[in-house]
Amino acid sequence: MARIAGIDLPKNKKIGIALTYLYGVGRSLAKVILEKAQVSPDKRSYELSDDEIKRIRETIEQEGIKIEGDLKREVTMNIKRLIELNTYRGLRHKRGLPVRGQRTHTNARTRKGPRRGIIRPSASSSTAAPKA
Repeated sequence: MARIAGIDLPKNKKIGIALTYLYGVGRSLAKVILEKAQVSPDKRSYELSDDEIKRIRETIEQEGIKIEGDLKREVTMNIKRLIELNTYRGLRHKRGLPVRGQRTHTNARTRKGPRRGIIRPSASSSTAAPKA
């Protein structure tokens, strides 16, 4: 089984698709990596030789492509920087609201979380005077 950057690539998928399981690698970047490593994108990941896997790893390192932990760390640091600077985007991240200008009057449930129910007064605590 091919293992790159600490991630096991799926066995039966073509290597062009299997590389997209790495955080930070999409279809177009996977294609570029395979071209530079001189590996056919039509090969299945279980068909790869150790030499081909090594070439893919070396290509990722030589090109300076940030994937997995390094990329996640960079994104997290960028968000922390925005929050520290109290930018508008940083405040939106801090409050858990959409960052890129989406409307929030309706929608935005993914960022805002589940709706909070309307608080209604119960029947026992009505404003009517108590009976004597």
